[in-house]
Amino acid sequence: MTPRRYQLRKEAVGVAQHHPWIFRDHLSSAASVFRDGDLLRLVDGDNRVVGHGWYEAVGAIAIRIVRRGPAPPDAAWLRGQLAAAVARRAELAAHTDALRLVHGESDGIPAVVVDRFADTLVVSSYSAGADAVARYAGHALDRTSPIVGPARHVVLRPARLRHAPAEPARALRGSPPELVHITEDGLPLAVDLATGQKTGTYLDLRGLLRAVAAAPLAGARVLNLFAYAGMLGLAAEIAGAAEIVQVDASERALAFAAAHHVRAPAHHTFVVADVFAWLPAFVAEPFDLVIVDPPAMTSKATQIGSVLAAYRKLYRAAAQLVRPGGALVAACCTSRIERAVFHQTVREALGERFSLHHEIPPEPDHPVGFPQADYLKIAWWTRAL
Repeated sequence: MTPRRYQLRKEAVGVAQHHPWIFRDHLSSAASVFRDGDLLRLVDGDNRVVGHGWYEAVGAIAIRIVRRGPAPPDAAWLRGQLAAAVARRAELAAHTDALRLVHGESDGIPAVVVDRFADTLVVSSYSAGADAVARYAGHALDRTSPIVGPARHVVLRPARLRHAPAEPARALRGSPPELVHITEDGLPLAVDLATGQKTGTYLDLRGLLRAVAAAPLAGARVLNLFAYAGMLGLAAEIAGAAEIVQVDASERALAFAAAHHVRAPAHHTFVVADVFAWLPAFVAEPFDLVIVDPPAMTSKATQIGSVLAAYRKLYRAAAQLVRPGGALVAACCTSRIERAVFHQTVREALGERFSLHHEIPPEPDHPVGFPQADYLKIAWWTRAL
């Protein structure tokens, strides 16, 4: 692709040198001629090339910086980026056969995600300009590192665009299975590659899985809200929990949980319900651990106020179900809500009986390379006796 020249406004030049995104309000009217996915050669007022980026026609992000400096992104550059990203996962790969090999902008490969699930790679992009890079990464990765390959199957999930239907996933290699089995720190798990969320499951919850599996839950009662495929429920069972109630709006997700993430069915109860409507009316004996991991709920800054109000209602209701001495896990998965704001919102909702015990940091295969990449916050709160 031949880059198209675009002269940045003065205030955007500094952004391009330090941040992976140029927002739409930093563009001049000259950008209106570009098409979605165009590769732009970005120049300053003196016609010096400051970098290259992909143009996005819709949304707050207008340009994703691909490579800084005068050199355009090419195959050699991309191979170097891929090799560096994979090398940073070497230690993690010794503990799991499921990991994120490329995490978009935070690994210097904008809008591209590559996840490994055992012998299958799932490659996805979230920008039209990144589709070709995603395809190249899928072909190149399993040939460049012992951490990756050889992969028997490679799946491409093209860009999901807000203004157009998503293209269907397609195989770049092999015949990708609908179901794949992985192991996280010795915990056997199943991944729904055919219809699962994200690229198949939530690899970013590995730290929470580890924490729940290691918690002192012998004989405990656990409430798992927004349970999805029940991985956290299985971790609680491994830790010795005697009763695990799992609630999610998706009947399909809970059926998957019951089929693949249960060892002793008598310990599990599955409830198909909208948690926001179900929780305030739920009456039961208190639980030793309540896990609250709601969906993002916001894609716009204008929605933050209403989402924080929903959080306050949600965590206030969940707090009533935690026994004295018990614990509550509070999670937030949107970068729109800053970490400090989230913690303060939860603190106010839980009240003085609860204190923050510890935060669960991002996993090493989900690095936070810039402020907007700090999307996932997970905190473990304890209730006083």
